[in-house]
Amino acid sequence: MDFNYTPKVQDMQARLLAFMDQHVYPNEARFFREIAENRAKGNAWIPTTLIEELKPKARAAELWNLFLPHSPRAPEGLSNLEYAPLCEIMGRVPFAPEIFNCSAPDTGNMETIARYGSEANKDRWLEPLLKGEIRSAFLMTEPEVASSDATNIQCRIERDGDDYVINGLKWWSSGAGDPRCAIYIVMGKTNPDAGRHEQQSMILVPANAPGITVIRPLSVFGYDDAPHGHMEVRLANVRVPVGNLLLGEGRGFEIAQGRLGPGRIHHCMRSIGIAERALELMCKRLNSRVAFGKPVARQSVWHERIADARCMIDQARLLTLKAAYMMDTVGNKVAKAEIAMIKVVAPNMACQIIDWAIQAHGGGGVSDDFPLAYAYAHQRTLRLADGPDEVHRASLAKLELAKHLSLPGEVEMPITRGS
Repeated sequence: MDFNYTPKVQDMQARLLAFMDQHVYPNEARFFREIAENRAKGNAWIPTTLIEELKPKARAAELWNLFLPHSPRAPEGLSNLEYAPLCEIMGRVPFAPEIFNCSAPDTGNMETIARYGSEANKDRWLEPLLKGEIRSAFLMTEPEVASSDATNIQCRIERDGDDYVINGLKWWSSGAGDPRCAIYIVMGKTNPDAGRHEQQSMILVPANAPGITVIRPLSVFGYDDAPHGHMEVRLANVRVPVGNLLLGEGRGFEIAQGRLGPGRIHHCMRSIGIAERALELMCKRLNSRVAFGKPVARQSVWHERIADARCMIDQARLLTLKAAYMMDTVGNKVAKAEIAMIKVVAPNMACQIIDWAIQAHGGGGVSDDFPLAYAYAHQRTLRLADGPDEVHRASLAKLELAKHLSLPGEVEMPITRGS
């Protein structure tokens, strides 16, 4: 693969970096201040004025919907390999991706509707999502079962005439706290008697449908991520038209693999961005502090950590680019090992580097005066989101073991020590 970014991507990198310098970094404090003010008034779940002000500027700069490849409805969409360095830049600030309409879970949901929805579904839901007029949520995980094994999911989707009736309890429904959230993609069982991976289906559910109750927001190390939120949601006898089912009954796992591949690698791209920023903050802090009579930056332990951080970031970036390249050239299914690898590597790498940066900042590192504590909370969550580390490692081990299975009639050569 060619390691040089194309002139097109280099130009977009320059424009995105300039946008971040002009509009995003100077407004970080304002973003969190707006949320705090809304919370003080009794409702943190109000979209920030800042984001809404910056979205038109991003569209004018032609930095909009960059994540969605091969869609006639979003011709500005890039390949995964082209998008990677841009997503990395956005990942340096937690709220930045939304400014460019490139934030989760909307990106994965838009890709799902674009790939698997009917034209009517696309007209009704994909178009306003692409315009940034509404937001969405993805309801898969459940509190009452181990959802790392998605075959455990108990939410029922039952046919009743021209409708499906949905009953279940979901949580970690990211985005469901946003008042702009207008559509859910819900995964549930349509046929409990089918094969283990043919029981599940996915369906589009309007967020205002009768029978939906958003029970509570879930916090991550004390952060509620308002106004986005990770919500617990109950669906009680929720009716939606048959046409809202995606692809067909029993196709939920097939859709999940198509959806979660891009979603996983986007998370990894952003993880590299925040790790780069943590390393920068760490180096600046070490250069500005004196302890025990000499600059902290001259302490040898920090030399080792800085060097390790640089190695770890560049290794993760190369693996991300390889996975993106394979997704573009041979497809998500063939690239499943690379996607699983980077999903393990990137959040763990970012957690370690952010942890070192926190240590370099002392007490300030665990405060909200710096972006590190919030970044750590988010990255630690990514070791669970879109499949925990253990599941990805198990998949990788099975793929690796399968390479070395003996064929029928094949005789294994003994391993001997040379003379």
